[in-house]
Amino acid sequence: MNVATVTSKHKDFDQETSMTNLRSTLLTLANRLLDTLPAPAPEIQWQETLCARWVHDRANMGHLRALKPRLDQTFEGLIGVDQQANQFKANLELFLKGLPANATLLWGARGTGKSSMVRAALSAYHDRGLRIVEVEKAHLGDLPAIVEHVRSQPFQFLIYCDDLTFEDGEREYSGLKTVLDGTLEEFGSNILVVCTSNRRHLVSEPMSDNQQATVVHGEIHQGDAVEERVSLSDRFGLWLSFYPYSQEVYITIVKHWYHELGQNLDLPEFSETMAIEANRFAIGRGGRGGRVARQFVIDWMAKQLLSPST
Repeated sequence: MNVATVTSKHKDFDQETSMTNLRSTLLTLANRLLDTLPAPAPEIQWQETLCARWVHDRANMGHLRALKPRLDQTFEGLIGVDQQANQFKANLELFLKGLPANATLLWGARGTGKSSMVRAALSAYHDRGLRIVEVEKAHLGDLPAIVEHVRSQPFQFLIYCDDLTFEDGEREYSGLKTVLDGTLEEFGSNILVVCTSNRRHLVSEPMSDNQQATVVHGEIHQGDAVEERVSLSDRFGLWLSFYPYSQEVYITIVKHWYHELGQNLDLPEFSETMAIEANRFAIGRGGRGGRVARQFVIDWMAKQLLSPST
């Protein structure tokens, strides 16, 4: 065997050794990378799961996470919003029967029962196949993917976005517009969008937008920014407005929560003094609402239970 042959075999051996070491290194790195990835999300069992939330893991991958439902809210417990509740339920009846139903926007003053109405729907209709998927504003771009997860399920799904508002310049609502009514794809008759907001048009309205309006042949033509904002709210076929409660309705709600939360406690009967304190509490919170009424009752009960005379 000559020197050239020995040298060639030595080079071949070195190359093979290098490739083996490289493969081993890559395999080690791949295993370490796999260890850092989150475990696959468990598949939702909708027979037992009534509601879920769309979340992102450490790898920024979206998936549905099952929630423990709150079934303590009923339509009967919603006071002062009977008309809104009746319209909401009528639309849901169409949806649950597989008939065309309107995407719904519940908008108005804070603490007046918008979110509670959605929870009441789950309490009332979950045994008829209603399920809820909650989506945060930051994840609205994932709506088509969320729909893909549930469209083939034998249940009726509310895609629920709570407290939805957009500041000028935010464009997360593009995914919402697509699912509502802006694509050639049919998303399925078992999906209905329900949103709550403090704003009817969802997007902030700077004065500069109105300065873009023009008058042509006596008709007002809004600027592009206004048209885009209105086009989003127009995709909701049902608008339900919630207004601040009158003092009478507010006190009725306070009495309701006093009965509900204090039924297992030895508390005195509701009094005029308590009504006066409830109004003072509401003034301090900047408005009357169901949330404020419940907070007052909890505060009042705590003081009563800690009082030396109790």
